[in-house]
Amino acid sequence: MVTQYFWPEPFRINDLVENLVSRGHQVTVLTGYPNYPEGQIYPPFKASPDDFDEYARAKVVRVPILPRGKGNLRLALNYLSFVLSGLLFGTWRLRGQPYDAIFVFQTSPITAALPAIWFRRLKRAPMLMWVLDLWPESLSAVGVLKSPHLLAWVGHLVSFIYQHCDRILIQSRAFFPNIARYTGNISKVRYFPSWSEPIFHIPLEDVPLAPEMVPFKNTFNVMFTGNIGEAQDFPTILKAVEILKEHGDIRWLIVGDGRAASFLKTQIEERKLQSRIILLGRHPLERVPSFMRGAQALLVTLRREPIFSLTVPGKLQTYLATGLPLIGMLDGEGAQIILDSGAGFACPAGDGVALAQCIRNLADLRREVRASMGRQGRKYCITHFDRESLISDLEAWTEELVVTNVVIPSRGRTHP
Repeated sequence: MVTQYFWPEPFRINDLVENLVSRGHQVTVLTGYPNYPEGQIYPPFKASPDDFDEYARAKVVRVPILPRGKGNLRLALNYLSFVLSGLLFGTWRLRGQPYDAIFVFQTSPITAALPAIWFRRLKRAPMLMWVLDLWPESLSAVGVLKSPHLLAWVGHLVSFIYQHCDRILIQSRAFFPNIARYTGNISKVRYFPSWSEPIFHIPLEDVPLAPEMVPFKNTFNVMFTGNIGEAQDFPTILKAVEILKEHGDIRWLIVGDGRAASFLKTQIEERKLQSRIILLGRHPLERVPSFMRGAQALLVTLRREPIFSLTVPGKLQTYLATGLPLIGMLDGEGAQIILDSGAGFACPAGDGVALAQCIRNLADLRREVRASMGRQGRKYCITHFDRESLISDLEAWTEELVVTNVVIPSRGRTHP
């Protein structure tokens, strides 16, 4: 497994590794020093790095990287450092070890796949890449990269990476045309959506309420969990909060952290919304259900950008599994899943007025109706995003590549 992010950073790759090990596979993870989302190396790791060399009986090989810090330049250096460190230190630390397959967990940055391409040749093993973020379009959407020439160069890099994958897995069916544009061939592309971690399938009524939620036991709580970033469009969320600020029974609770957290905190103070939107901070994944226990609705948002209309936020499957109703402010496939599942309401991305109305509409429903929405969402999640079935598909695709020996030509080998 090649991934820039891994435990204790909160990503679904952690659950995938644990599941594969439980199925009898031997798994090695090549990753960096944990520093997401705060941008600084985790203090527990700095204090005792040897404690992070194994996860769920999987071997974890960590290579040094420059922490994300703050600002686009620092972020770019963070991306580059993983590539260089993965190629240099990774090659040395994985020397002499054979592998049947290489799997890349591809959120941003896509450059994390470059060490995997090298190992694909070095280990003569097929490479699968799980694409959860489309480059270079997502870079343009969040304003990280604006130069047309640089975006075109990144486009060539994306094409190079895709063409060196033996299997491309996509989290949204809407990704197919984009992938085809950069590869010219979709025969090696497979639909592989995200799933919810098992802890979110436990009925929330069986989960103790987080102490931090006690002050909000008598209000209608709309909860956002996860990354607080540019893509989540918090300026528009704040607009909806202001529209509803006279409704004293509605609270917006934010559980998470990210690069835009300081901006959000400043805006809350400047707009005097401290009593309406509350930042509860970042907490370990296993504690998140105890926060959700006190929520009446879960909020998922993405900015109004063409590229985001193709994306299904990973938290959507998690939200569906909880049995709580959903509110979505996003376009495309993510919004369609909410509507098709009957789990809640969705409005167009970037429309704060419509978001406020969705919240009002949901709050006005009888509790039994909201509970029914939640049950429909859970049922949809079990039917369409079952973890065991999806990982069985991954095993089958990997086995197919291994058996047919589909690897890059090397030392006389050819494609079958």
